[in-house]
Amino acid sequence: MLKETKQCQNCKNEFTIEPEDFDFYEKMKVLPPTFCPECRIIRRMSWRNERTLYHRKCDATGKDIITMFAPEQPLVVYERDYWWSDKWDQLKSGRDYDFSKTFFKQFKELFELAPLPNLANNNVRNSEYGNHNADMKDCYLTYASFTNENTHYSNGALRCKDSMDLYIMEDGEQCYEDVISANLSKVFFAYDSDNSLGSYFLRSCANANNCFGCVNLRNKSYHIWNMPYSKEDYKKEIEKLNLGSYKSLTALREKFSEFSKKFPRRFASIIRSTNSTGDNIMSSKNVHECFDVFGETEDSKFDMHGWQGKDIYDGYGFGGNANLMYELIDTGVQASHCCFAVFTHVCHDTQYTYCCHNSSNLFGCVGLRNKKYCILNKQYTKEEYEALVPKIIEHMNETPYIDVKGRVYKYGEFFPPEISPFAYNETIAQEYFPLTRDEILKRGYTWRDPETKDYKPDVSYLDLLDDIKDISDSILNEVISCAHEGKCVHQCTTAFKIIKDELQFYRKMNLPLPRLCPNCRHYERLAQRNPLKLYHRKCQCAGQKSENGVYQNTTKHSHGDGHCPNEFETPYAPGREEIIYCEQCYQEEVI
Repeated sequence: MLKETKQCQNCKNEFTIEPEDFDFYEKMKVLPPTFCPECRIIRRMSWRNERTLYHRKCDATGKDIITMFAPEQPLVVYERDYWWSDKWDQLKSGRDYDFSKTFFKQFKELFELAPLPNLANNNVRNSEYGNHNADMKDCYLTYASFTNENTHYSNGALRCKDSMDLYIMEDGEQCYEDVISANLSKVFFAYDSDNSLGSYFLRSCANANNCFGCVNLRNKSYHIWNMPYSKEDYKKEIEKLNLGSYKSLTALREKFSEFSKKFPRRFASIIRSTNSTGDNIMSSKNVHECFDVFGETEDSKFDMHGWQGKDIYDGYGFGGNANLMYELIDTGVQASHCCFAVFTHVCHDTQYTYCCHNSSNLFGCVGLRNKKYCILNKQYTKEEYEALVPKIIEHMNETPYIDVKGRVYKYGEFFPPEISPFAYNETIAQEYFPLTRDEILKRGYTWRDPETKDYKPDVSYLDLLDDIKDISDSILNEVISCAHEGKCVHQCTTAFKIIKDELQFYRKMNLPLPRLCPNCRHYERLAQRNPLKLYHRKCQCAGQKSENGVYQNTTKHSHGDGHCPNEFETPYAPGREEIIYCEQCYQEEVI
């Protein structure tokens, strides 16, 4: 089949469906999408609340619980351990399919009756303030993370210990404010840097030990602003920087931001992968328009945050030996042939599920475990199930759901955002595609007014003592105002407190107190990453120097003194001030 250009029914922009895409949709027995890839991402993200937590009562035990579901939502929410027990009847909420109603209306009705676990956590100890976590110990306000200990205020942390304020970090110890990095120890303010020790302000470095303010270095020690020092002189210079001072550290952060723009950047981070496009892709094959795919993924497209998958389209938080998956979020782990799924694991041959586990042959189900052949949480025989599902699909196409903006949802579309249990500004959609309240409502999404914070700050961020050495233990009892004062779109809490572990960390590492609340700090880290979008561009290597004349090449490139002819897909939009080199030119400069 030839490629086809369609108009997105949401944003009205054109998008292209390639022949290999049609092959995938045929394999999955679904119609081609009517939303463009970006609108599909946002639609899925509107069903995942990671960071907005509430207090409410467990509807089974009456206990006070922490949950991702707002207390006013008309839902049945159980304490997680009770939900996983056999003390309640999973099929009690089941009902017959009603051909006089649209499928998504019936799904919403079921959603409000089927019990849900308060959080998407597994094996967390003293780490209740977090969500979408597993195997955590003594962690606070850390999300979407696995196998961490004493790690706070982080997202996407894996096997980290005694660290804080991380975003997509693997194997870190005593680290702070590191983004998309791995195998670091006592490294602070690093981006895209690996296997390094005792360093500050790194960008795209590897095996950097005791380095400060460095870019594109490999296997170097005792460097400051990319210049070598003796061990003794390095220590003297670092002491002069006064890193425990907030004023000094802020100035250094700004200096490093400008300094790093003088060096070429790799068009995209695609490591040990073949025939792939996107960013932050490792050890994968034939993956396209994918972001943060960390290994063993093949023949997949439009994915984000996943690993170990094959034939997966439109996934966020996918993988763990999964294959033949479409339109999903937080779904996978020994799974196959799952479509339109949220928080669904170890399942096979399922469609339109939320929080289902260890099950197969489900259609339109919520909160089921170890079940087979269920529709809207009602049990059927294999023969009954196989006869009814095609009739429901036909009904979905003949009588589609139409939302408030007139968008049509037939079979093959993911869940409409307007029936999500979460408002847009509670979800990760707001993190990656932030909108104001008016923009959210104008586009037909839902908005939730943040809870009125009864905080009465004891100290303004403006009045905090500058140097960590001057901070006393009394700060643990004080409420500090956030510098954003709730005037941003970053889910600002307007005020925050310093916890004991945090203060000890700042003192030990000689780092000043932050001036932003944890949510706003998270958004500051998000702003460092490239967007989830690709642009077609040319390499900016002009032979002996960069196109803009800022960077002087250090070696003769294979294309000679002429302009590099290479073109590529990159997350760096045209017009940005960074210098973007193709893989070949970047490697010739850096390695």
